[in-house]
Amino acid sequence: MVPGIMGRKRGMTTLFSPEGTAIPVTVLEAGPCYVTQVRTPEREGYSAVQLGYEESKRLNKPERGHLKTLTPLKHLREFRLAAEAAPAMGEKIDVGIFEAGERVDVIGTSKGKGFAGVVKRHHFRGGPKTHGQSDRHRAPGSIGATTTPGRVLKGMRMAGHMGAERVTVRNLRVVRAEPERNLLIVEGAVPGPTSGLVVIRKIAHRP
Repeated sequence: MVPGIMGRKRGMTTLFSPEGTAIPVTVLEAGPCYVTQVRTPEREGYSAVQLGYEESKRLNKPERGHLKTLTPLKHLREFRLAAEAAPAMGEKIDVGIFEAGERVDVIGTSKGKGFAGVVKRHHFRGGPKTHGQSDRHRAPGSIGATTTPGRVLKGMRMAGHMGAERVTVRNLRVVRAEPERNLLIVEGAVPGPTSGLVVIRKIAHRP
């Protein structure tokens, strides 16, 4: 069985348990995905399956050549799995692979925030508001020492591009799976904006 699927985030809402507890959930439109390539240890040196998601007419020639016997699909992602569990080429994968109560990881791209300072980006406290400080309220302060080491160390937390990076949220509980509507409802928040592309993966198949 394929251990994951692709989809899009459709937004958040609230469900109520039979006991009346409010559960914040995210609705994901997941699949259907199609098997576009099966990798084998004999040919590629490892075992995996590649899935395609969302039809598109705007593919370049290499992409069309790769999918020449299949429907043109925009997004391709690979999942590791045992060779004996690999599905056939062109097989359809939907949210039926998940069950209510199961735990999953959701991988997406966080919202881009543009260029941000250290207070917003790294939660720095900022400088003192008094004692003659008039322009250091949101400044980072010193970023290095003097003669030793005589340079700014790599990895120093500074202002820069914030967000727009791969984020994995782990151990989310599946509240409901609806294959007939291609919907997967998970408890909690997932990364990215509404309509952002996400990958949903069973936690037993973490790389």
